[in-house]
Amino acid sequence: MKNKINGLLDEIHNFNADTGDKIETFRIKFLGSKGLLKQLFADFKNVEVSQKKEIGQALNNLRTLATEKVNTLNNALEDSTGPTKNIYGDLTRPAEPIELGARHPISIVKNQIIDVFSRIGFTVSEGPEIEDDWHNFTALNLPEYHPARDMQDTFFIEKDPDILLRTHTSSVQVRYMENNKPPIRTISPGRVFRNEDISARAHCIFHQVEGLYIDTDVSFADLKQTLLYFTEEMFGKSKIRLRPSYFPFTEPSAEVDIYWGLETETDYKITKGTGWLEIMGCGMVDPNVLKNANIDPKKYSGYAFGMGIERIAMLLYQIPDIRMFYENDIRFLKQFKSVI
Repeated sequence: MKNKINGLLDEIHNFNADTGDKIETFRIKFLGSKGLLKQLFADFKNVEVSQKKEIGQALNNLRTLATEKVNTLNNALEDSTGPTKNIYGDLTRPAEPIELGARHPISIVKNQIIDVFSRIGFTVSEGPEIEDDWHNFTALNLPEYHPARDMQDTFFIEKDPDILLRTHTSSVQVRYMENNKPPIRTISPGRVFRNEDISARAHCIFHQVEGLYIDTDVSFADLKQTLLYFTEEMFGKSKIRLRPSYFPFTEPSAEVDIYWGLETETDYKITKGTGWLEIMGCGMVDPNVLKNANIDPKKYSGYAFGMGIERIAMLLYQIPDIRMFYENDIRFLKQFKSVI
């Protein structure tokens, strides 16, 4: 082993290199995890006791010499200004700073909505985006051939007409009612799909948050107070109105407007000069829906509501075109760094 160490010492003394690749190859050969020194130290345990001290010192000297050789050649290469300069430049320089990103505005608004409702006891429930006809339509009081199905243009799976992309997150509420007993207090945020033409105000993919509360003696007054709390927390607006409307799974049903005001030119534009702005739909859960989910409508009642997250985000941030959410334009997204 001593003769082998002496031969390697000579190799180290005589080695020279003018490129980083050659130096790295030398370093791996001698100092790498599978290099010569690793092997020699493994063989050291077989050396006779009488020679261990001498051989051990020689091995340590070999490792020190190899390390110093690598450092010396690297330093010389970094100081060089000729054609043999390290192709990687000064490896001790600070790296390019990695720019911090920002949450997507839809995620920001979704989290804000979840936070508002979680303060009054609503949990979050989720479900599949690919749904069956029962959970998306029939259980929600929309039997086959019901004309209200035409209110939502649906993406169906060709090979199975009973399978589709969900058109609302109400399907999650059905699943939740099937698997949980009242009292139920949950919101269902998620992505939904409608077969619509894409424009500044509409998209074939968007996000909803729908809420459901079922218990004994739940009334429309409870619904109104919940909505009033939400609008005050989310928008700082304390004036709302409910206009009669129609949804197949609620009865009675209503559209919810908030008084946005007429303080700026934009206010006039988005409210069409009325000051009022529609933000969501709501109503008392139809007894047939409770029945379909195996909940006794004679004992329990409840309310439901739903809103589009993009619509809320467009209001909060004054975004004029829904398509901006999906274009991944860094100039648009970086504006939301301060609201992470």
